[in-house]
Amino acid sequence: MKLRAITGFFFIIVMLGSLLLGNYVFAAFYLLLSCLALWEFYGLVKKAGIKPDLPTGLLNGIAIFVLFALLNIPAATGYRRLVFLLPITLSAVFIQELLKKHKTPFTNIGYTYLGLMFAIVPFTFFHALAYLGGTFNFHFPMAFLLMLWANDTGAYLVGSKLGKTKLFERHSPKKTWEGLMGGILITALAAYGINLYFADLSLMQWIWMGVIISCFGTTGDLIESMFKRSIDVKDSGSILPGHGGLLDRFDGLLIAAPIVYAYLYFVTNT
Repeated sequence: MKLRAITGFFFIIVMLGSLLLGNYVFAAFYLLLSCLALWEFYGLVKKAGIKPDLPTGLLNGIAIFVLFALLNIPAATGYRRLVFLLPITLSAVFIQELLKKHKTPFTNIGYTYLGLMFAIVPFTFFHALAYLGGTFNFHFPMAFLLMLWANDTGAYLVGSKLGKTKLFERHSPKKTWEGLMGGILITALAAYGINLYFADLSLMQWIWMGVIISCFGTTGDLIESMFKRSIDVKDSGSILPGHGGLLDRFDGLLIAAPIVYAYLYFVTNT
């Protein structure tokens, strides 16, 4: 427990620091995290006998993150046409499988692409949160992280004390409806605190953002648990002592980040 707390504390400091140190550090840090998460995903599915194309998958992961990051940066308008290189790099996943002699080529292709959707795309949307206003602003990604952590904390505290009604026992026996409600409540309180310092949204809009994070962050957690159970592993990795792997640490972000981005995009562009 002590090791978990120490690791969590330093990791939180690094994550928040990456936001405060400017757009280049922010982009580089989350590009690194997304690539490590993809590496972790491919390593897990290999344990199940599947053979995703690791080099081509990583190349495409970097291309997706970087090229869509350039779309968000006003000063990078000259590089935006490079996004049309993606059909070429993505087609390489199919072409390389033609040259191999695997018995299940489309299973390998499918999991190569699934890794990109599961590990790269969510971080791409999370990075884009900082550019919703047109220029770099750390408020939205920081608020996202604070509310995601508030949800995890609230769900754990309330669920461990009052949890009786199982939420989705087949995939996560410890999660309860009481814990989910506790997570939503604590996240709403965090949204109230954020509203005192960040005037980007109204109080109700911050609260709705928190509710989305709670609901879909929990969904992401359940989906990652389903994935691990399907390949019979306890943790996605061991890169974070006491916490497991990066997919374990960011499971709440996987589904929530794209949906929160969509919500905020329409809120901030009305």
